[in-house]
Amino acid sequence: MSDKTMNLTLYVWRQKDSNDKGGFQKYTEECKDISEHMSFLELLDVVNERLTEKNKAPIAFDSDCREGICGTCSMVINGRPHGPLKATTACQLHMRTFNDGDVIYIEPWRARAFPVMQDLMVDRKAFDDIVQAGGYISTNCGSAPDANSIQIGKEISDKAMDAAACIGCGACVAACPNSSAMLFTAAKLSHMNTLPQGQPEKARRTIAMVEAMDGAGFGNCSNHLECEAACPKDIKATVIAEMNRGYAKAALTKR
Repeated sequence: MSDKTMNLTLYVWRQKDSNDKGGFQKYTEECKDISEHMSFLELLDVVNERLTEKNKAPIAFDSDCREGICGTCSMVINGRPHGPLKATTACQLHMRTFNDGDVIYIEPWRARAFPVMQDLMVDRKAFDDIVQAGGYISTNCGSAPDANSIQIGKEISDKAMDAAACIGCGACVAACPNSSAMLFTAAKLSHMNTLPQGQPEKARRTIAMVEAMDGAGFGNCSNHLECEAACPKDIKATVIAEMNRGYAKAALTKR
């Protein structure tokens, strides 16, 4: 297997904390001889090692599983959340996507509800608050075998599983002109409201999670569908329309 290397120029957003103004810093010496087989996060690891060798502060960024599951590798690469490839997280993005001599800009999610903590790290506690508002079921389904004994049609199970693929990364928020979290919230609602186990508190859950979303400071849907284009799990914006219908019905029932 060939192992081509490339020299890159990185402009990385550096910000000490939430009170710091922040700005882009240029890196060239630290981005030489980069293997095309590296993932994007491995590139940052190499840059950080070289910065550390020079007694300079490494770039702060989030990562965990590095398998496209955890959703923590939140960064905007050349103006696109997670980078140029569709349905791909930053940790799954490989350097062979880029060319020798490329200039790459890296910055954090931009949203009022996602304040920058340091460099490329943002506080996504607002997502946790939305899930805590209604992301549970009160029905006792017993153990896994007991839950699996509930017969669910393939169309319903497929729909729920497609929505459950959401990893809560926040790319939808970062891509939306209004910093809307409607795709995330709608995916979580579709996951639980579709299954029979989630039916008892369906209306209450919908109202609670939508109100938590609004309270966190996220904007309304812009209808640009940038959220769908940026979603690394390819979740469709049709779940938003479903959420809006469910919320309207739940609000009328509540009154």
